Amino acid sequence: MNLTKKQKEVLDFIINYIETESVSPSYSEIQKHFGLKSKGSVQDYIRYIKQAGFLKESKSSRGFELASMPEPMIQIPVLGEVAAGQPLDVGDDQGQDLIAVPESMAFKGKCFALNVKGNSMIEDCIMDGDIIVVRSQKVAKSGETIVALVDGAATVKRYHKKNNRIELHPANEALKPIVVRGGDFKIQGIVVGLIRSYKY
Repeated sequence: MNLTKKQKEVLDFIINYIETESVSPSYSEIQKHFGLKSKGSVQDYIRYIKQAGFLKESKSSRGFELASMPEPMIQIPVLGEVAAGQPLDVGDDQGQDLIAVPESMAFKGKCFALNVKGNSMIEDCIMDGDIIVVRSQKVAKSGETIVALVDGAATVKRYHKKNNRIELHPANEALKPIVVRGGDFKIQGIVVGLIRSYKY
């Protein structure tokens, strides 16, 4: 349900008031701010804004508060499994499965998702069975968690580069870093989010 321009102005006033005063404005304060003739007009605005889902009933003396709005979601392609040993073509998402992720998780650049297989990143809380959200890019800063192809095999690791030496560090003390010694090495993207399903 969309708001009219005036209803949006009333909602914006309520939001700004709450941010400043940490409490909802009274009906009288809304009436005075907008120069409305009666509190009945305020009640009409509040009722419609509630119906639109932006406000909800409250037990406080003001009678309403901001509703928790669900974050917008977008769909991104699931391009396979990381560390499965299969090359990934992140530029081709035709025919791939899609997964919905919060817009804030994938708001910059083209993103894709991968199913995690293995426990090489458990100390960074990336577990076997998780889904990672990756922003597609070909460069990374030292210390960032990346998805890369090493001789055609996909892996997720911490990226470290010093001088001309590249190492891919696991987040698992039982495993050793991968030292890139020539060969085919390509950064596919930076890990920007994680999705986990709890199974009982």
